[in-house]
Amino acid sequence: MALTDNSRDRAQTEQRLIAAVGQLLAEQGFQSIGVNAIARTAGVDKVLIYRYFDGLPKLLACYGKSSNFWPSVDEVLGDRITLLRLSAGQRLQLVLERLVRSLLARPQTLAIMAWELSQQNALTTTLADIREQWGIDVLQQATSDLDHEQRDISAIANFLVAGVQYLLVRSRNTQHYGGISLQTEEGWTRWQKAISTLCHAIDIQDDHTD
Repeated sequence: MALTDNSRDRAQTEQRLIAAVGQLLAEQGFQSIGVNAIARTAGVDKVLIYRYFDGLPKLLACYGKSSNFWPSVDEVLGDRITLLRLSAGQRLQLVLERLVRSLLARPQTLAIMAWELSQQNALTTTLADIREQWGIDVLQQATSDLDHEQRDISAIANFLVAGVQYLLVRSRNTQHYGGISLQTEEGWTRWQKAISTLCHAIDIQDDHTD
């Protein structure tokens, strides 16, 4: 059904407000964000934040769930049939490689994650909780058919994801980490080869336990 003029205007305004949240968080962090600043950045009356989102918390959650901030589950998992044909290590490697690419393409997200390291409040918790649920969903869908008794896939995956995210955040203002570039294609090729080696070890362990 086609949108009416009013619903189209509302959808456009909602997107402007969501985009304003991302812009302000990336530029100023969490401690200075509020409905007045968001409305001013979006160029709308602040009453619309309450009318459309019931206030700042829900607006922030909508931004956190948007593709502007974080990749969808489909973006990192791709075709499920193809994914489930791979070994456990191959699946984890593929997901991590796609996560790296998706976050490198979202510099605004990396800036916001950097602010999160120094500013902790209800707003940072909202975004962290959304990512936490995303990670649970990805892991469940990617490993639902695997035997978890042989290895703790969840811990391994989260350990690697944490490392990847840390390096990505550091890449914003740090040239190298441990002598390996964080800002060149060559450097990230090395990091991805390291991911491949670690993920391959999961399959080797499985071979030894069979």
